[in-house]
Amino acid sequence: MRKIFRSILRFLRWTVGLFFGSTVLAVVLMKFVPVYYTPLMIIRLFQNEEMKLEHKWVPLTEISRQMPLAVMGSEDAHFREHYGFDIDAIGKAVKRNREHPEKNQLGASTISQQTAKNVFLWPGRSWVRKGLEAYFTVLIELFWGKERIMEVYLNSIEMGVGIYGVEAVAREHFGCTARELTAEQCALIAATLPNPLRFSSKHPSEYIKKRQRQILREMKYLEKHE
Repeated sequence: MRKIFRSILRFLRWTVGLFFGSTVLAVVLMKFVPVYYTPLMIIRLFQNEEMKLEHKWVPLTEISRQMPLAVMGSEDAHFREHYGFDIDAIGKAVKRNREHPEKNQLGASTISQQTAKNVFLWPGRSWVRKGLEAYFTVLIELFWGKERIMEVYLNSIEMGVGIYGVEAVAREHFGCTARELTAEQCALIAATLPNPLRFSSKHPSEYIKKRQRQILREMKYLEKHE
């Protein structure tokens, strides 16, 4: 019985060691290597009847400087200050969801969390996936830093049906490069991010135009406090 217990213990140690070693190595490598494909891209490819996948990696220096401001204004205003998790936003979301369970559940995922999910994990709401998301969020904050997280986020985020990253959406929806996007176009793209499969930056609804105006105001505020 002791031999069996030792064997199980040895197996668990090796499994845990392999998991931590391989994930840390993957995160370190991803700091320097462009992320050409993500699990979500592959999953969506087979879900999409057209089998469409538009994606082109570009460095942060080739993206309009207004685009990071736009996604921060839309998704994560405290991106530059927090360490991966916005505790205040999480608290507000929990309180609101508890008080109004009949409404759509409010999320509080930061850009760092979304990047960790997009690059390393699969879509879903299970506790296992959320736990792994938190783990990878800590790793990328530790090894990548804010500039790399933003670069990967802007290159991997879903921005339309079969469209991933700011370069692809700029070419598909505006006929320009990511570097050439205006502040208004950046805000329009960011306005769709809560649900890019439902909302379009190419054919924006009145709701998206309203969000665009709100995001433009946030962008001006963030730019003043850079």
